[in-house]
Amino acid sequence: MKFTEEHEWLRVEDDLVVVGITSHAAEQLGDVVFVELPDAGTTVSKDDEVVVIESVKAASDILAPVDGEIAEVNDALVDDPGKVNEDPEGDAWFFKLKIEDLSVLDELMDEAAYKKFVG
Repeated sequence: MKFTEEHEWLRVEDDLVVVGITSHAAEQLGDVVFVELPDAGTTVSKDDEVVVIESVKAASDILAPVDGEIAEVNDALVDDPGKVNEDPEGDAWFFKLKIEDLSVLDELMDEAAYKKFVG
């Protein structure tokens, strides 16, 4: 997995990049009560606001970590936003991106660098 300074994780599955938030981010947010996802087929650029999350503490945006096209969204989070707190780095992914060049992920942090970053 790769990580961003915005506390997102990215995992490559086949030719798609799965994006979610880290356990650290989920803990900081508190209980998530609302998730608004983009539409599949939407083209996004790095740092575009893609997902809106609301928790008991605050509202936050999930930014596109890289340029790409939204291939799939995790509709289960709309019906059960609490999944974000239960399994943020597993079943509670937000969207899957189709990207042109997977090598752009090399610029992101690995797990050791991320742990040091939040340290």
